[in-house]
Amino acid sequence: MVLEWIRFLAGAVCMAAGLVFYIIQFIGVFRFKYVLNRMHAAAIGDTLGCGLLLVGALFFNGFTFPSVKILFLIVFLWLTSPVAAHMVSKLEVLSREKMEDCCPVEPAEEIELEDCCQAEPAKERKEEGA
Repeated sequence: MVLEWIRFLAGAVCMAAGLVFYIIQFIGVFRFKYVLNRMHAAAIGDTLGCGLLLVGALFFNGFTFPSVKILFLIVFLWLTSPVAAHMVSKLEVLSREKMEDCCPVEPAEEIELEDCCQAEPAKERKEEGA
């Protein structure tokens, strides 16, 4: 009986925390003026809010086969949601013409795939070009 109450309380706290993150996300999306700030608020709220709601569902469900499915769903969302938000933000940075007015950004022509993968050769090439 006591363990059921503890499990219920843990599930309710996780779900309430998830709802709080969603509310903060909604306020951030509507309050921020700059699109990358909005994307950051949406990505954090989505990842943490959905994760906490699903952890609350895990507590309510107990240890059964559907809880394993919920656990896989949590892992999938925590891996894909930040990556998707990063890709949309990078698209915004690369497609906006006057991004330098808002924040310092390296020109897209100077960004190469090799710069991201191998830090040392990129430094050598920049030193050779200077």
